[in-house]
Amino acid sequence: MIKVFKRAAITATHLCGLRQEQGMNSTIPPPQDREQRFREIYDAAYVDLLRYVRRRVHPTHAEDVVGDVMLVAWRRLDDVPVGSSAARAWLFGVARKTLQNTRRRDDRHDAVAVRLAEVRHGLADAGLLPDLVAYRADIAAAWPLLSALHQEAIALSVLDGLSAPEAAAVLGISSTAFRLRLSRARRTLRRHVDSTADDRLPGHLASDRSLR
Repeated sequence: MIKVFKRAAITATHLCGLRQEQGMNSTIPPPQDREQRFREIYDAAYVDLLRYVRRRVHPTHAEDVVGDVMLVAWRRLDDVPVGSSAARAWLFGVARKTLQNTRRRDDRHDAVAVRLAEVRHGLADAGLLPDLVAYRADIAAAWPLLSALHQEAIALSVLDGLSAPEAAAVLGISSTAFRLRLSRARRTLRRHVDSTADDRLPGHLASDRSLR
């Protein structure tokens, strides 16, 4: 946060100079007002944004990525929508584009697969439950079989807890389109998980299960 505000302070100083040059009737808001709004956006979204980024890059890169996102937010503060939900979706969209540019994925598939299983079951101590361990293994095996679009839809909904309108804003699509994509993604994942589970069973048991 300190790094972000240092860079923001430089921009604020520049804005202040412009305001003085353009006179008191300028439409540029005072630097203190901009900083206050930026702080509110930062405080409301930083934790969720960092969690979102950490699921998609190596942990050592996460804060740098979030810092870049917040710098974009400061520079384009007038473009950040009013309202916490809309602003949050806007920041997630910037983060997504930043991640696409950096392409630092670092074993994202395996990490997301394990977290999906944990969220699905909602159990803290999964290591003591053989069925959950097997289910996590099935998810981990099935996850890479999904398309990138389906992975992102499930991750935004299940892991990041975004509503359909928020996730749609992140992806730049309509809420209806996102709901359809998420529904298809869930069906596809379920089909792959069932297929993976059958592969782990002895031949005669897998055949019996397929007939149900």
